[in-house]
Amino acid sequence: MTWLTWRQFRVPALSVFAVLLVIGVVLAITGPELVGRTNFSDQDTLFGGTILVLYLLPAAIGVFWGVPMITRELESGTHSLVWNQTVTRKRWLTTKLGFGLLVAMVAAGLLGWAVSWWASPIDALAASQTDRGMLSRIAPVVFGARGIVPIGYAAFALALGVAVGMLLKRTVAAMAVTLVVLAAVLLLVPNFVRPYLIPPQTMTVAIVGEDITNITGDDTHGILEIGMRNPAGAWVLANETVDANGNVASPLPDFVQSCAPRPGQGPPERGSMEACMAQLGQHGYQQRLTYQPGSRFWPLQWLELALYLAMTALLTWFCFRRVRHLS
Repeated sequence: MTWLTWRQFRVPALSVFAVLLVIGVVLAITGPELVGRTNFSDQDTLFGGTILVLYLLPAAIGVFWGVPMITRELESGTHSLVWNQTVTRKRWLTTKLGFGLLVAMVAAGLLGWAVSWWASPIDALAASQTDRGMLSRIAPVVFGARGIVPIGYAAFALALGVAVGMLLKRTVAAMAVTLVVLAAVLLLVPNFVRPYLIPPQTMTVAIVGEDITNITGDDTHGILEIGMRNPAGAWVLANETVDANGNVASPLPDFVQSCAPRPGQGPPERGSMEACMAQLGQHGYQQRLTYQPGSRFWPLQWLELALYLAMTALLTWFCFRRVRHLS
């Protein structure tokens, strides 16, 4: 059964590993050039490309590995031939799913390690800066392309493809559903689950002071938005102005319009801005920052990996329940 699984699986597996080998060579050539640099603007394309590849890999695994692994057998009827031999349904599914999960996790782990190594100088600089606009490795977009979470994404994608294929029994339909569900999960988890795997930290400061670095406004409404300095390497969840009771002040109170100059005189000057900030402070307004510090990168990585492996285990359980009812 193992030999048969390898025969059926070798072409897609070898194709993916060939692509990974090419990517690895490119990273190995360009990686040493990044050490010691402080400007990586010329690497923006490759930086974004590595992130894109790590998100496309689980999609490819789920759609082109997971779905055909079972639906191809069901559509052609070859599963009945195997079941009529000495191979049980449980052993058939165990071999296929186990082999696929192992290869998928190895592929994602290797790519995740290679990209994390290549981008380590960029990530190190981003972790120490607050004013360059660089994405730290804990930022949602980058987080999924670093460390060990790609292993969980790949395992979940493969199990999802197998489960959807067994449920729909149609390859094209199962591919479409798998892609949609996977994309939805990869969007929902960073926005609604990951921020709260560990309770976020909060920081509240006075509305005036050196911590307030971003004040925006116009020549009609005065101050429109206030922002405080972000901690280096942190993932900021909210940067809000709150009143004396801790309630979010959105929009800001009406009296901030007194900071607006007369129409036609341009944006508010710094002096009028500071006067208005002082008024906000006198009324008890403060600035509150909610964030995940950069030091929580690895705890969040392990927790999210555990989450995806748990979802993989649940899908695997469904597959073994479902195989009993396949004709």
